[in-house]
Amino acid sequence: MPRIASVLLPMPLPEAFDYAEPEGLDLAIGDHVTVPLGPRVIRGVVTGLRDGTGGNRPLKPVLERVDDPPLPPGVLSFVEWAARYSVDVPGWPLAMALRGLRHPAAKPDKALVLTGAQPARMTPARLKVLAAAEEGPMASGALAAAAGVSAGVVKGMVDEGVLAVTWVEPDTRFPQPDLSRPPQTLNPSQQASADVLSEMLAAGGFQAALLDGVTGSGKTEVYLEAAAAALAADPDSQVLILLPEIALTQAVLARFEARFGVAPVEWHSAVSPPRRRRAWEGVAAGQARIVVGARSALFLPFRKLRLVVVDEEHDGSFKQEEGFIYQARDLAVARAKIEGALVVLASATPSLESLWNAQAGRYRWLRLSARHGAAQLPDIGLIDMRETPPEPGRWLSPPLVKAVSVALSRGEQSLLFLNRRGYAPLVLCRACGEKMKSPDTDSWLVEHRYTGRLVCHLTGFSMKKPEACPHCGAKDSLTSIGPGVERVEEEARHLFPDARIAVFSSDTVFDAAGARALVDSMAAGEIDILVATQAAAKGHNFPNLTLVGVVDADLSLRGGDLRAGERTFQLLAQAAGRAGRHEKPGRALLQTYAPEHGVLQALKAQDRDAFVEAEMAMRQEAGLPPFGRLAAVIASGPDPVALEAYCNALAAATPNAEGVEVFGPADAPLALVRGRRRKRFLVRAERSVDLQGFLAAWRARAKVPNSVRVVFDVDPYSFL
Repeated sequence: MPRIASVLLPMPLPEAFDYAEPEGLDLAIGDHVTVPLGPRVIRGVVTGLRDGTGGNRPLKPVLERVDDPPLPPGVLSFVEWAARYSVDVPGWPLAMALRGLRHPAAKPDKALVLTGAQPARMTPARLKVLAAAEEGPMASGALAAAAGVSAGVVKGMVDEGVLAVTWVEPDTRFPQPDLSRPPQTLNPSQQASADVLSEMLAAGGFQAALLDGVTGSGKTEVYLEAAAAALAADPDSQVLILLPEIALTQAVLARFEARFGVAPVEWHSAVSPPRRRRAWEGVAAGQARIVVGARSALFLPFRKLRLVVVDEEHDGSFKQEEGFIYQARDLAVARAKIEGALVVLASATPSLESLWNAQAGRYRWLRLSARHGAAQLPDIGLIDMRETPPEPGRWLSPPLVKAVSVALSRGEQSLLFLNRRGYAPLVLCRACGEKMKSPDTDSWLVEHRYTGRLVCHLTGFSMKKPEACPHCGAKDSLTSIGPGVERVEEEARHLFPDARIAVFSSDTVFDAAGARALVDSMAAGEIDILVATQAAAKGHNFPNLTLVGVVDADLSLRGGDLRAGERTFQLLAQAAGRAGRHEKPGRALLQTYAPEHGVLQALKAQDRDAFVEAEMAMRQEAGLPPFGRLAAVIASGPDPVALEAYCNALAAATPNAEGVEVFGPADAPLALVRGRRRKRFLVRAERSVDLQGFLAAWRARAKVPNSVRVVFDVDPYSFL
C-alpha cells in the first residue's frame, strides 16, 4: 500500500512537507532522506508515515534514504517541543540536531610501517625504531617518541626504504568508562546527596534535583557518582554534562578521566569539525556514553539518555540569543522529561527560578553547606570608594593595594576581577566630545591596547585606533574612559613591578588549549596576580589563591535589567569563592561606591537566604519571573518608516487575553545594530496563561514585510 512520508527540513519552514514513499524504500520515522524542494534537492528527516490512498493531488516522491543513523524518537519529540516552547519553526532545532552531520568525516591518518628491508648501517637508535615499529603503523612523531629517538633517525630510515608511508583509517571507537575505579572519598554531606541521586536513578522515570552547594563544596564529585550509578545500572545508558564555557569544560575533564579512566566525549565550538562528526555518530550509535558539552549538546541524538547535569545552571551563557533562541537550562529539563531521565541542576548560586521550583517541591533540593575538607568560606569585605578612593587616574584603592602587597609578601596569589574586556570601555574626543562607535551600530568601541585597535564586542567590528578624531579632525584628542582588564593589569604592573602578572579574558586566551595552559600555570603557582574577567570567576580551583579583589562591584548593578541584582550576587559570590579553597584562609574585597546596596550587604554577610527572600518578594509584587512570565518581541529593519508601520500594525493586532500585559513598541536600548533599526515589545503574563499560544496567535495577526525581521524571545535574559 502506498504511503505518505512527512519530511521535516532544517529550514525556516512552519511544518513538515508531505512526499510519496517510493515502492520498496520502506522508510521509518527518524530516517534521513533527500527530497525535492522547488529546483533544489534538500536533506530532511522523516517525522511521520501514513496511508497514502485517496489523496487529491499527486506528491513528489522521496528521492533516497541517506545512510546515516536515524534520529531516535526522543530527539524528534524534543525538536518539536523546543520549537513550540520558543515560538519558532521546527526546522531550526532540527538543524541543530543535524549539526554534527554537516561536518566532514575524519581523513585517513598518515603512518609509517616496516617494509622488511634492513638499514645499510645498523645503530642502537635504529634498532630501537625497528623494535617500536613492530607494534604496527604509527605516525612519524609517535614512532620517534616510542623509540626514544630523534625525528631525524626516523626520517633517515624512511629515505632508505626501511620504513614506508601508509594511510590508516582513524579509530572511530570510543573507550568505555571503567566503572570499577574507586570513587573519591566524599564527606558525609556529599555522600548523602550522592546516595539520594542514586536512589532517584534507581526509581527510574523523569525526576529533577537541585544540587545547591557553596563554592568549593564538591558538587562535581557528587554528580560524578550519580553518573557512575547511571552508567552501572544499564550498559546502554548515556550521560550528558552541560557546562557554560569551554575553559570550564577543560578544567572538569581531568576529574572525569580520573574517575572513569577515560576522557569524556567533548562537544563545543573548539572541537574540530571531524571530531564533532565522530562525536555525533558515537552518540547516535550509543558508543559515546559520557558527553561533556556546551548548550548545543542538548540536541545530540542520544539513544538512551539517563542523566542530564547542568553545571553552573544559573550561568547566563546557557541562554542562546541568536538564531534559534532558547534557554538550555529549561530545555535540559524538557529533554530529561521526554527521555524519562534524571536531571540535576548544580550551582553555588542557583537561579531564582530553580530555587522557586525547589521550594515548591518540584525539584528535590540537595544542599551542601560547607566546603570540602579543611577549607573555609572566605571573609568578604566592602571598600567604600567614597572614603578611600584610588589615586587620580588609578582604579585600585589603597586598602586593596595593601591587601595585594600582603598576599605577595606571604607568597600567596591574588585575583583582580573586573568583568570588562579590553583596556577601556569608551573612547571619546576631548575636543568635540564625540564617542567612538561601531559603524551602523549604537555600540561603543572598546580600546584594546595590546593590539592597538578599537573593537565592537557586539558586532565584532575592529579598526586601528586613529591618530585624529574622525569627527572633528583634532589630533591626539582621543582619550580612554573607564577601566578594562588590560588597564587594571597596567596599573598592577606599575604597583608591583616584581610580581608575575597575567590576564585571563577571551581577548587574551583564544582557545581551550590556551585556557588550560593558563589555568595550569596559575594552579602551579607560576602567577602571582591574575587579572581576569568572568572567565576565571567560576569552576577553577587555585590552591594558593587567598585574595580576590573586585575592582568594580557596582558594574552589573547599573542599567534597567530586572535580573541585575541576581546576576551581581551570583557573579560576585562566584568570584569571591575562588579564594581560600584549600588550607589557607581566603579573603575577598569588593570596591564599591554604594556599600549600602542590599546586594552588597548580603554578600558581605554571606547571607544568600536573606538576599533571595528580598529578591523573591520584589519579583512577586511585580509579577516577574518566577511568579510571572516574560517574553520579548524584537522587530528590526533597515527602513525606519516600514519598521514603525509594522510595529504599529502589530500593536493594533494584540489579542485580548486575561492575565497578559503588552508594553511597547519602544526603541531598543541598542536601537541600531548592523544598519538595522530595532524596536521592542515586552509581554508580561501570569503563570496560568499559555504564553506561547498567545505569542503564536499574535504573530499570525500581522503580516511581516520582507524588509522586517521579527524575533520572539521567551524568558529574555538580555534587554538590549
